[in-house]
Amino acid sequence: MLVIRKAEQADAEACSRTLSASIRELCATDHHDDADLIAQWTANKTPERIARWIADPNVTFFLAERDGAPAGVGSVSAEGEILLNYVAPLHRFCGVSRAMLAHLELTLRDRGVRKAKLMSTATAHRFYRSAGWLDVGSPQLLFGVKGYPMEKNL
Repeated sequence: MLVIRKAEQADAEACSRTLSASIRELCATDHHDDADLIAQWTANKTPERIARWIADPNVTFFLAERDGAPAGVGSVSAEGEILLNYVAPLHRFCGVSRAMLAHLELTLRDRGVRKAKLMSTATAHRFYRSAGWLDVGSPQLLFGVKGYPMEKNL
C-alpha cells in the first residue's frame, strides 16, 4: 500500500537516503556515473539540509511510503514549483513517482496555482511529458547536469 504524507523532522534521514540513492542509481542518464557530478548533485541532500527544508514555511515536503518503507520524496514551493520528485530504487516502476506527481500537482492546485513549474532531469523528462508537462525553454545546467524547464496548466 502506498501512502504519501507530509514529511516530519524525524523523516530527514530517510528522505536523504532516498534522494541520494535515487540520484546515484537511477539518474545515470544525467550524471553518466561521474563521481564528481554525483557528489555535486547530492551535496545538498544531507539529513541536516533536508531537516531545514522540512521546517521551511515556503516549502512543503512529502514522503511516500510503500508497505511502510520510504519509497519516494517530493516537495513544492510556495511559488508553485515542484522542487523534488524522486523514487527509491527498490520502488521504481511501482507507480510511486506518478502518485507523488499527482499529489504535488493537487497540493499546488489546492493552493490556487494555475500554472506549475519544474526543472526536469533528462532521466525524468519523458515521464513529465507523458504527464502533460511542456518544455518552456532551453536546457540549463543544474548541479552540473542539464535541467529542462517545464510548465503545466493545472
